[in-house]
Amino acid sequence: MDRLIEGALFPARHWHSLEDGRIQCDVCPRYCRLHKGQRGLCFVRARDEDALVLTTYGRSSGFCIDPIEKKPLNHFLPGTPVFSFGTAGCNLTCKFCQNHDISKAREIDRLNQDATPTMIAEAARQFGCRSVAFTYNDPVIFLEYAADTARACRQAGVKTVAVTAGYITPQARGEFFADIDAANVDLKGFTEPFYRNLCGGRLADVLDTLAWIKGHTDVWLEVTTLLIPGENDSDDEINALSAWFASELGPDVPLHFTAFHPDWRMPDHPPTPPVTLTRARAIAMSHGLRYVYTGNVHDGAGGSTYCHTCGSLLIGRDWYELTAWELDPAGCCRQCGTQAAGVFESRPGDWGRKRQPVQFCSWT
Repeated sequence: MDRLIEGALFPARHWHSLEDGRIQCDVCPRYCRLHKGQRGLCFVRARDEDALVLTTYGRSSGFCIDPIEKKPLNHFLPGTPVFSFGTAGCNLTCKFCQNHDISKAREIDRLNQDATPTMIAEAARQFGCRSVAFTYNDPVIFLEYAADTARACRQAGVKTVAVTAGYITPQARGEFFADIDAANVDLKGFTEPFYRNLCGGRLADVLDTLAWIKGHTDVWLEVTTLLIPGENDSDDEINALSAWFASELGPDVPLHFTAFHPDWRMPDHPPTPPVTLTRARAIAMSHGLRYVYTGNVHDGAGGSTYCHTCGSLLIGRDWYELTAWELDPAGCCRQCGTQAAGVFESRPGDWGRKRQPVQFCSWT
């Protein structure tokens, strides 16, 4: 459906009525049960009379062209620009949220641009973007808008990317990922207490989503863990995470360890030392993971891609800019011929580290 509903109240999917008169949202594992006039914890899924609606369909907190490496995705169309947007709200309550001005905002405070799914697909195509990213806040909570946009993009020959915490139900994830080409999932920690106390969620639900994406879809998957000093950065936890990762996702799924900076409700925690990221990377690689990266720090070695057979540099990176490309047109190492895992084109993009805000009114 490619039109904007007056007042942005769009009929939601994945909900049902309860015998006590409430209705239950079935999009995320919170299963919010709502009386008339109530909203879910995400704030953007609400009860309107006897139905569930999405209040942010067709409305965004802003559009921007980013490097794909910023999502971060290192093995999906490297060097290309991605048309990025988000809405408002979130279905987790992370105390360390790095995008709290968007994810914790009410939609009336942040949503100032309107665009239908077809408009977004056409904008990406006109700006020369190879993909559209649902990012800045979690697209699970605007499932209908994201799914419809992904479908419109696929019809237009534009790929789509979901940047998500993976906190979604088995009932909803089939539709959400049906037309998604790549995803970066935040695996925020590897203990239930961490998820319960700092995120307001459950680790088991995220692990289930990750295993399902890997085992039951064609979505290119990468995973990010933000390491917070004293919270989820111990050797024991990183070893446990890496062992599960190797067993359930396999050695070819890229894993990004990124640095925390004090923000939101954790201003008293120190930034993550670069040595912590380097140590985590070494631990993960000791479990057989082939593509492990460091992020949010300047680390040429930790940000680059190497052949897992001969050790040759395949893709050099300086922050979000490519500095070397040693893959042949088929995506194989030029030195030994080993196939690199990923979605590669015959040559890399040259977008670099540019960030270009887009106002729809400036081109429509």
